Amino acid sequence: MVEERLRGFLKDDIGWGDITSEALIADDQNAKGRLYFREDGVAAGLDEVATIFRSLGCTVNAVVEDGSSVSKNQTLMEISGPAKALLAGERTALNILGRMAGIATIVSKKSAEVSKVNPSTKVAATRKTLPGFGELDKKAVALGGGDTHRFRLDDCVLIKDNHLALLPSITAAVKAARDAVSFTKKIEIEIESLEGAVEAAEAGADIIMFDNMPPGEIRRCLERLSELGLREGRVYEASGGITPENVGEYAASGVDIISMGSLTHSARALDVKLEIEMVKKE
Repeated sequence: MVEERLRGFLKDDIGWGDITSEALIADDQNAKGRLYFREDGVAAGLDEVATIFRSLGCTVNAVVEDGSSVSKNQTLMEISGPAKALLAGERTALNILGRMAGIATIVSKKSAEVSKVNPSTKVAATRKTLPGFGELDKKAVALGGGDTHRFRLDDCVLIKDNHLALLPSITAAVKAARDAVSFTKKIEIEIESLEGAVEAAEAGADIIMFDNMPPGEIRRCLERLSELGLREGRVYEASGGITPENVGEYAASGVDIISMGSLTHSARALDVKLEIEMVKKE
């Protein structure tokens, strides 16, 4: 399915044909290219880049693997084949690689920062992904060392504030979910207060999310939950209002998971370059 989607991205960019290359480049002209980042980062998307260029009839030699930390100007991949093919695939490949590597890089940095503060806390993404690109965004998160969280709505029960607005109570919501879905599915619920967290824990929620709650308040909630014997045996997550700048404060609160939409919806693409040169005809 991913390969089919990549072909679709490529088709969208090429349209009816690359009129520039058709006008300038001979059909029998071959070329080779070197792919690299113009800055340090984490490689992510190289498998997808290889798929794109192979689908165009090129030969690909991956020098590093996805998930590797790479330095500025370090060769990531070598590509050879018809010059028109390299030029046709260039922009789609670089767009995908730059976005995925940007996500993997920020995830890696924030995971390392969180681990220094609290080694038991994990950094996770959210479903705030680019439509049509969600699987690749999530793959980039995993390559950066983060947790992917839910992929889709069928992945896990997540009872949010808008669900609770339509139901009589947190307890009723958890019970209804438990009765309706398989035992194999986790049940998570958003709460906004200590009282909500206690009710959710006593109702049997597997994962309790502190939604848009300051880190100091989360710490106090967790301390009280421990006193009540409700801390162990369930996962506590912080989400909402968490940025790359304040993630360390949330790690210090003692939560198990910190989920950040900015990892995918606001990640800066890494600066990536495909340097192409002509292969002389024999």
